[in-house]
Amino acid sequence: MPAVQPLIRPARRGDIPAVTALDAQITGIDKATHWQDLYEQKSKAGPPAGVFLVATAPNAGEQLLGFIVGEIRAWEFGSTPCGWVYAMSVSPDARLQGVAAALLDTLAETFRKAGVSKMRTMVARDNPLPLLFFRGEGMMAGPYIQLEKDLL
Repeated sequence: MPAVQPLIRPARRGDIPAVTALDAQITGIDKATHWQDLYEQKSKAGPPAGVFLVATAPNAGEQLLGFIVGEIRAWEFGSTPCGWVYAMSVSPDARLQGVAAALLDTLAETFRKAGVSKMRTMVARDNPLPLLFFRGEGMMAGPYIQLEKDLL
């Protein structure tokens, strides 16, 4: 499919039901309260501390194509301030059209304007789609290793 030029803009309260539906479509889990709370948190923080962007179709009544959520975190585990991609999703119907790249580029520009020179995210090892996307956008393994422990 040809690349589209999505409209990238800050999320609005009215976008959250569509964000919730897209996330549920992708993950199989309805997290309406999570997305509403995250929107409220990022809106209060404001850019660049909190960034919640949506991509919409330019000529389709602002149909949601995707979203990205990010923030700047500082000094965690000795890390200098860096931008973090907290969540990103694109509608399966809009994939391979440049939507994810446009969202990521817009978030990266927000971080650059704030003086941040690094952007990070975490990707599940068994989920190749985001791993391939982020690698294709120039992201690679960083200096930290995620560790975890089962508690139940």
